[in-house]
Amino acid sequence: MTRASIRRLAACAFVGAWALAFATASSDEYIGTVPSSKIAASRETLQRGEYVAKAGDCAGCHTAVEGKPYAGGLGLASPFGTIMSSNITPDRQSGIGQYTYEEFARALREGVARGGKRLYPAMPYASFAKVNDDDMDALYAYMMQGVAPVAQPTPPSHVAFPFNQRWTLRFWQLAFAPKGVYTPRADRDAQWNRGAYLVQSLGHCGACHTPRGAGFQERGYDESTKTYLTGGVNDHWFAPNLTGDNGSGLGRMNEADIASFLKTGHAGGVIAYGSMVEQIEDSSQYLTNADAQAIAHYLKSLPAQNSSGTYTPHVEPARSPVNGSRVPDELSLGFNVYRGFCASCHREDGMGVPNAFPSLAGNPSVLTEDTTSLIRLLVEGGNSPSTLTGPPRQSMPGFAATLANVQIAQVLTYIRSAWGNNAQPITANDVSSLRSKLHK
Repeated sequence: MTRASIRRLAACAFVGAWALAFATASSDEYIGTVPSSKIAASRETLQRGEYVAKAGDCAGCHTAVEGKPYAGGLGLASPFGTIMSSNITPDRQSGIGQYTYEEFARALREGVARGGKRLYPAMPYASFAKVNDDDMDALYAYMMQGVAPVAQPTPPSHVAFPFNQRWTLRFWQLAFAPKGVYTPRADRDAQWNRGAYLVQSLGHCGACHTPRGAGFQERGYDESTKTYLTGGVNDHWFAPNLTGDNGSGLGRMNEADIASFLKTGHAGGVIAYGSMVEQIEDSSQYLTNADAQAIAHYLKSLPAQNSSGTYTPHVEPARSPVNGSRVPDELSLGFNVYRGFCASCHREDGMGVPNAFPSLAGNPSVLTEDTTSLIRLLVEGGNSPSTLTGPPRQSMPGFAATLANVQIAQVLTYIRSAWGNNAQPITANDVSSLRSKLHK
């Protein structure tokens, strides 16, 4: 998981995702540190295990800022307190060096660590339950033989009562955590099943992109439920709708666009932001082309759910029904803020700059009903991903100290009603509420 996504999961409202961008040691370097009682894995197994670790984004959560790979110690903010990620290097005292394969698999699939300790659902075991035996075997071999042991104890978590009572997690797991590895659907082809497997298991996409229920459980773990992958708020980011909705979903993106987005963070004027930047940098950019295409193939098979917003190209700017006042542009506060602070990058027509600045015209994240991410981007700013094959990183400034709440609300309302966009307005109270949560 990425560092940001695990913070979302720690709040039981997680971010999506895959991979490992941290520089882990090569397999050859550390094979000699494995206890002699263990059978050395083949090079092919270790390579597969490394790939599985990237697909599962293990380092993203279990590597502290400027810390050693997989040594834990990353503080994960949640509404219940701060959860510290654990050391999962093969160190026998501080890490998982004494884990048998069965204990390792149980931790990932059931959320029960060695000795019976229950794990918080910040660990996406609800998804990892579906990981097949071959991938689990390879991952175990890699973590034990391809990763450097680090003698670094995990700092204690600071979680408020009663959430610090881990024994109560048994009941949550019984009620909400699914069991059983992924079973391929006979009515679907091999590519679809591969994509479904990656999305539902190692990718744990639903952890971020599926809304949560009253028990903070994901409201669905596969395409059989209408709420699966329809979007969710995690750590004050909205992970968008991944179903086929033509407004705020993937309806207007084709499979090639989605695969490109996974590899580079760029596709058809859409550019990754927020927590998705880390997910792409740490994970999905390392997927094989075939796996990225399989994920895209699966996602494009999902019918539109939870539709919001519409886009009609080439309509008169700022004249959609959402702009109730229908004032001329020159008298619109939102337009004037946009012209003064946004148009130099996103252009007067909202089309952005290819491979540099995203298009705002028809952008699904602009049209979504939940405006958390839009507001946060204007308040804090952000940057695009830096990947092996994508365009150079570009940055967007934050406007917390520059624009008042009403200006942010008005410019976002203008953007959501210009160039053919049609989405509900944003109020100054919406902006104020989020800024108070962000303390900015």
